[in-house]
Amino acid sequence: MADGAFTYQGGRVDPGEAQNLRYSISETYLGDPIRIPVSILNGAEPGPTVFLSAAIHGDELNGIEVVRTVAQDWSHADLRGTLVCLPVINVPGFIAQQRYLPVYDRDLNRSFPGSAEGTSASRMAAQIFSNFIEPCDYGLDFHTSTRGRTNMLHVRADMDDDAAGRLARAFGSNVIIDSAGPSGSLRGAACEAGTPTITVEMGQAHRFERGFIDRALDGVASVLAEYGAHPTDLVRWPGWRTVVDRDEKTWLRADAGGIVELLHDRGDLVREGDVVATITNPFKTDTVRITAPFDGVLVGVLENPVVYPGNPLCHLVELDDASIRAYERARGDDGGDEAQ
Repeated sequence: MADGAFTYQGGRVDPGEAQNLRYSISETYLGDPIRIPVSILNGAEPGPTVFLSAAIHGDELNGIEVVRTVAQDWSHADLRGTLVCLPVINVPGFIAQQRYLPVYDRDLNRSFPGSAEGTSASRMAAQIFSNFIEPCDYGLDFHTSTRGRTNMLHVRADMDDDAAGRLARAFGSNVIIDSAGPSGSLRGAACEAGTPTITVEMGQAHRFERGFIDRALDGVASVLAEYGAHPTDLVRWPGWRTVVDRDEKTWLRADAGGIVELLHDRGDLVREGDVVATITNPFKTDTVRITAPFDGVLVGVLENPVVYPGNPLCHLVELDDASIRAYERARGDDGGDEAQ
């Protein structure tokens, strides 16, 4: 973008211009185009190129409203650089209101960077990646938990990558889970191609949750301030923060089949030995208690109250003493729910 224009196959957006388009990435059985909505906003002044993507899993809706709001409702009069907004990446899944691409049940988020000669999912991914992801300097990819579970708002990033770590901290979430993007994921492929990208997880599938959407919008504003794209905004400090590596998190799983009563919610602090959940049979004659193996915060919890043995119940991340004190101070100051 030597001249400041953002170009994609079939078009360009010059500095000071904005464009809403529906970009064809595949075809239906009838030969009709499958088109994804894209909004490109190119500021009059030079700056970073940042993509915002959502609904790569078609039933994960919270991020859609985040990306739409940034693209359509925010003022970008002082925008420096370019925003590439992709509110619904998995259009076939979104229409069917299911996680994966219909028919072949393929996970589009395991198909990147894609191939022009590959499967249908791989070809879709290649079109999206080459035109709207790879040209960017940074990226935010919005997700929710899968059906039947819910997450507190948190970020996932490869913290060994300094650029991704800076981006993760700039977003301003309480919890950052340190992990590389899975093979074939948009985040993993983007980072490998030189576009530092983070995953933002929040809430549950099949709904808009206003509290999460508003907090995520604060995070976007914080990121744009960090990189000078919105120079009048401020970088956000969340009040407390912990960076969790692979050895400091675990899924607590059911040791019996039955009906679950969760005794804590997402975002709650639990202490080692606390009973987090109970599982009972239909007669309540047998009770299995699930306890916390360490002090930590519940990042994700079950919404569907029935389980088989081995089903996940809660996603627990460990907090050290300093993080616990900061967590308790933040809760005491505002009395609010960090999960929201």
